[in-house]
Amino acid sequence: MKDRPAQVRWEQRTQRPLFGLAVAFAVAYAIPIVWPGASGDVTRVCTAVEWAVWGAFAVDYLIRLLLAEERARFVRTHWLDLCAVVLPLLQPLRLLRLVSTLLLVGQRARVASQIRLTTYVGGSVVGLLMFGSLAVLSVERDSPNGNIKTLGDAVWWSFTTMTTVGYGDHAPTTGLGRMLAVGLMLSGIALLGVVTANIAAWFISRFEMDDVEERRQTAAIAELTEEVRALRAEVAALSRARLEEQRR
Repeated sequence: MKDRPAQVRWEQRTQRPLFGLAVAFAVAYAIPIVWPGASGDVTRVCTAVEWAVWGAFAVDYLIRLLLAEERARFVRTHWLDLCAVVLPLLQPLRLLRLVSTLLLVGQRARVASQIRLTTYVGGSVVGLLMFGSLAVLSVERDSPNGNIKTLGDAVWWSFTTMTTVGYGDHAPTTGLGRMLAVGLMLSGIALLGVVTANIAAWFISRFEMDDVEERRQTAAIAELTEEVRALRAEVAALSRARLEEQRR
């Protein structure tokens, strides 16, 4: 562990706490949408939690930048992290903080192992489904021509959109809602593709391990067979030698 760069050690130590903060963000983002009649104090607390979580990810980015051995290269290779941190500052909308949090959680999941990465991506699929439902509900609920009025409608729409089924019984009517639909389609296809690819890679690695073990066992059996043949040859030679001595 001590031989690893400080940046890697920091990322591994903060992975779980930041994931917990992302869960807190999800709860704070969902409460005002699921509970439209919430008091002003509850709404303000949820907004404060959202900004606090975003601030934690921003501080995490700055610390990783300071710990990086090549800071210029870090900025070039982590440009998506930088965009996610700067994005809410351009226009302080709740939806931008939602997008930035999803991007940052997805970027931090890259440091995990293959099996853990699949778990994180699977969780991201569920999170994207939930966030997409809440975001489109908050946008479409008050639209005069909208047909997504309840959380159930929003979840159903998000599920059919992410899987590219698109029955058409529910669809966004506002411009922002349609932008959400496009993002949900692209993100859903990408995340599901990553899950499928990692599961396939896991099976392939297991098959390769089994193949290596089978080859090792085959080689051991062949070596044992050669030793048995050599022993038989020695026994036969000894038997012939004894017969010759008896004849003499």
